[in-house]
Amino acid sequence: MTAPLPPPGKQLTVGDVFDTKQATLGLEVLTSRASLDRAVDDPDISSPGLALAGFTQRFTAGRMQVLGETEMTYLSSLSESVAAERLQGLFNFPIPALFVTKQLDVPKALIDMADEAGIPVLRSTLSTKGFYRRIKPFLESALAPTLSLHGSLADVYGVGLLFVGSSGVGKSECVLDLVERGHRLVADDLVLASRRGTDVLIGRAHPLQGHHMEIRGIGIIDVQMLFGVRAIRQQKRIEVLVQLEHWDENHTYTRTGLETETVDILGVPIPKVTVPLNPGKNITVISEVVAMNHLLHYAGHDSAKAFDQHIRAYLEQDYE
Repeated sequence: MTAPLPPPGKQLTVGDVFDTKQATLGLEVLTSRASLDRAVDDPDISSPGLALAGFTQRFTAGRMQVLGETEMTYLSSLSESVAAERLQGLFNFPIPALFVTKQLDVPKALIDMADEAGIPVLRSTLSTKGFYRRIKPFLESALAPTLSLHGSLADVYGVGLLFVGSSGVGKSECVLDLVERGHRLVADDLVLASRRGTDVLIGRAHPLQGHHMEIRGIGIIDVQMLFGVRAIRQQKRIEVLVQLEHWDENHTYTRTGLETETVDILGVPIPKVTVPLNPGKNITVISEVVAMNHLLHYAGHDSAKAFDQHIRAYLEQDYE
């Protein structure tokens, strides 16, 4: 069993990478004195090819580095003094860690120099290609910008709806009704949102929270135990923000849907739909319609614009 990721807000370290990915990457630590507490801040990981050739002007410091068969073969082709000089030039940079792939033999001189510089050296049994393929998604996920949101996240027809609103407005009750209708809960009350790339926002529950919900008058319930594993998701892309608020007769709500609104979360624009609540309104069905309407938009059809164009065309024809 792999170790869990560090909790949100905790600095990721080389030790966290080792503990979490030791089994899947086939890792072992070769250095004896270098600390694994070195911070990992950059989700990118690269090969120091040009730095080993002596060109360090464009070297990106702060990234973990990988030595594959090509780099190790190149080092072995150099004289001991030149190889030591090139490695020293590499170790002068603040590298969090150095990985060697394919279970390759690592010269003792390299390990001693790394120990002296305080840079841990770890060896993987994977090929270089396989190592990159497995570690990059992990680093991107672990180091993604994260924000805690007060709301409830549900998967409705494959669309991630984030319900927000004042305390007691009925977010949890709405999501519970959606679950009862066959949709899935991702997180209730506290949603951890993280940005992937530049335009994808992923939401999940806090590890301690799991798929529990607080329902006023009942208390804490376990959705998975009540409705089964099909009623939950571990994470989901946040695609629409649904603002629930009590009806305010002094507020103007959209009637046609031609005016669209977005909200910025971690630099990602998310469509926002405001739903006013009053007695008798079926918010569950409305939420399903919000999800289906988003799917239509994604497919390139905007019902409001299509209806508007149809009316305008009719009026123009009648006028002529």
